[in-house]
This record gives sequence, C-alpha cells and structure tokens, in this order.
Amino acid sequence: MRACGMLLPVSSLPSPYGIGAFSKEAYEFVDTLKSAGQSYWQILPLGPTGHGDSPYQSFSSFAGNPYFIDLDALIREGLLKKEECLEADFGGSKRYISYDKIYLSRYPLLRKAFERWMEKNGEKKAEEIFEKALLQETKEYCFYMAVKNSFEGKSWTEWDEEIKLRRPQAVEQYRQKLKPEIMFYQFMQYKFQEQWEELRKYANKQGIKIIGDIPIYVAFDGADAWANPELFQFDEEHMPSAVAGCPPDGFSATGQLWGNPLYRWDYHQKTGYAWWMKRMEYSFRLYDVVRVDHFRGFDEYYSIPFGHKTAEKGRWEKGPGIEIFRKMEEHFGKKPLPIIAEDLGFLTPSVLKLVEDTGFPGMKVLEFAFDSSGESIYLPHNYPKNCVVYTGTHDNDTLKGWFRKMPEQDKLLALEYMNGRHGEGPWVNWDFIRLALASVADLAIIPVQDYIGLGSEARLNEPSTLGNNWKWRLKDGELTHEICHKARRMARLYGRY
Repeated sequence: MRACGMLLPVSSLPSPYGIGAFSKEAYEFVDTLKSAGQSYWQILPLGPTGHGDSPYQSFSSFAGNPYFIDLDALIREGLLKKEECLEADFGGSKRYISYDKIYLSRYPLLRKAFERWMEKNGEKKAEEIFEKALLQETKEYCFYMAVKNSFEGKSWTEWDEEIKLRRPQAVEQYRQKLKPEIMFYQFMQYKFQEQWEELRKYANKQGIKIIGDIPIYVAFDGADAWANPELFQFDEEHMPSAVAGCPPDGFSATGQLWGNPLYRWDYHQKTGYAWWMKRMEYSFRLYDVVRVDHFRGFDEYYSIPFGHKTAEKGRWEKGPGIEIFRKMEEHFGKKPLPIIAEDLGFLTPSVLKLVEDTGFPGMKVLEFAFDSSGESIYLPHNYPKNCVVYTGTHDNDTLKGWFRKMPEQDKLLALEYMNGRHGEGPWVNWDFIRLALASVADLAIIPVQDYIGLGSEARLNEPSTLGNNWKWRLKDGELTHEICHKARRMARLYGRY
C-alpha cells in the first residue's frame, strides 16, 4: 500500500522548555500529520544521549531520553510547579537547542518531581512499580548511570577496578550505597515510558504509525558494554581490540571513526542471538516500524584497530548475515518483520542479496541521485516498489541547501530529469518532493525542513563533525495550513492518501 510520512526528531518539536518533548506540541504535530494526509511519523533514536548529544551514541539500548519527559504533565500531576519550570534557564533560542543549559536545568527539576513522587508513594510501592514497569536491561542502565555519577561522569573504563569489572561484591555494595540515585533514574524511565506510550497510542488512533530508529551499534560509554562485555570484542580488561566506523567516502576523506565496540558475533550465534531478540522486542514496544541504521554491518562490518586516529586502516569482516533475521522471524512469528534497512553507502552484491533475502525495504535518497553519470541507483526510474524514498535523511543537508551547493552540471541534470523550470526559485523543494511522491516506492518520507523549504541553517547533522549537530527545532506555526494542504493534495494525487 502506497503511503507517505514526515521525518522530525522529537527533540526538534517546539516547546517552551528548550527541547522537544512528549508534550502538547507532539500531539499537535500528530494532528498536523493527519491533516497533511500523512500516515507515518519518522523519528530518531529515543535513547539517552551523552557526549556530542548524538542520538546514535546512547547510554543504553533499553532506555529513553529524560529530556523528552513532558514537564507540563508533571505539573498537572502536582510533581512540579509552573513557576519552577518558568524560572529555569533552558536557553533563549526557539530555533536551536542549548544542550548545556538543558542538562543543567532539566535534571534538578526532574529530581524535585521524583522527591515529591516518592513522598506520595513511599519506597516500597515505588520499588513494586519499577519492578513491574521496567525491563531488567532498563534497570541496569539506571544502575550504570548512578555509578557513573558517583565517579563524576567518567566512563566506566575509569572506574575503580572492582566495579569496572563488575565483581559481585562490589556490584552489591554499589546497589545498596546508590539506591536513592538508582531509583531517581528508574523514576525517569518510568515517566518516559508512561508518556511515550500515551503519545504513540494517540498517534496510532489518528492513523499515524511511528517509524523508530535504532543504531546497529551501542556506545562504548554505556550500560550495554559495561553490563555485557561478553557480547563485544573486548580483552580481559574489557577494552576493545577493534572499533566500528566506515571507510573514506563522500562524507569524509579519512572515513568515519565512530569508536563503538564491535560485536563478538560467534558468541551471539551460540546464544541464538538472545540479546538481539531482547533489543528488538524493546524496539517493537516503542515503534510500529524499526529502521535499522547501518544495515550493511550485518553482512560485513568495518573493523578499525583500537587506538587508531582515523578510519583509513580498517578492514571488512564478515557479519552474521541472514541467520540473525531468520532467528528474529522465528522469535516474533512474523515475516517480513516491520523493519526498514538503512542500506546506503557502498553496496556489494552480498549486501544487496541480504536485503533481498530479508524482504525488508531498503532506502533511496534523492540527494544521492544526480551525478554526471546519470546512472545512479537512486534515480527514481531505478526503484523497486519495496523501498522507502527520502529527499534526504538526518545526515543530509536540506533540499534547498543541497541544491544551492550542487555542481552546475548535476543541477542541470536534476532539472532536466524533473522537467523543471524553477531553478533555484522558491518552489524547487516541491519539485523534488513531487518526484519522491510520484515514484513507485511504497513509502515516501520527507523531512519537515524540506516541506517548509528551509536552507542549510536547518540541517540536523553533518557526519564527522561536532558542535552544531542535533540542535535544530521547528517553530510554532512554521508548518502552516497552506503547506499541509499542499502536502495532502500531493499525497492524494500520487495515491499515498
């Protein structure tokens, strides 16, 4: 069935508190999607973020970002006061997130809410609630963060050896010593889950499905790596022998050195991929469809020796292949699973075969389509039906920004391909949106910035850079009735609504 949707991270929603959240603005955005004839809302990973604020470097695969907890909902529950929220400094910009100020303002408010919630419920009842509501892996994250805070935020590799290596006696001592802090993190996870489930239920009731996003890898500085060292290519001191990244490409001349620990796939195979089954169970609890980032890593993964400063000296190693997805099909009793394969980049015949064998739709990006060869697989006449077309992803410039920077020859090719007459005029974004929606792809996802027609100032992320990423926010009223009306008409015209 043909359909379309919009891409907008939760963090990019408007709100009075410095960052998007599960607030009334999120519900209003769902209503906007419905009015615009959309069926999907694609978001970025919801996990708690660390250094660099990247949603692809989360402290846990089984936890949610406390920044997304709606403070107004806590006010309605009597856990916060309106003036307390208004007095906090979340940063003055409605356009860009100030993560430093969010960090310094959010957690004190959430601690106040936690203390008042504990006064109402008491320790015993709180423990019962958390035990029932939270996964063991989520509770492990809460323990991890409490220990991390006790070591002033240092990575677990810099903790005292006994707790770094999780000696049983040390684990028990820290659990007792840090119990209030652990419960604070459990409270935040409980509220995150409660509010997200309500928002997702509302979206589904309005006919909007959520496409979530999971990174293939986990962060080195995170609960997954600390709690389960056997899953990763670690030595006896739990330090990595090699780390993840990708080779030199159009984004970076020296490649991308992500630094994530690599999986010990032979161990995963022996367990029937048990950790991955839990991870996907958690993901399907959060989302209707799961986009798996860097899908090609299941076929072959790029291994960079630990300690190298760039990704130039890495090598390709064999991943688990189709076996892990056959296990998932058995586990969930469903084929194909509601998964989108992020199959961008250099595609070998074995990667293409893996995507085909799984039956998952791959991704096509129009910003990769127009080069002087005129033979790109991303040109719409080369698409299969079973794919998802994007004008651009979170890693791309906006349509307007990209088009302005295109080489003149490529720009002329794009305009000729679309029979376009607008050039760099105000409507060029709609020409590309029309091209995506008119394609045979079953699903078309367009970033909100492209519907509005914003330039490079609205770019979400520039790979291999730090400092200005993940900060852009939508302003109230910016996605106007006129834009939504046109989006709806176009969705109907091309059979997507």
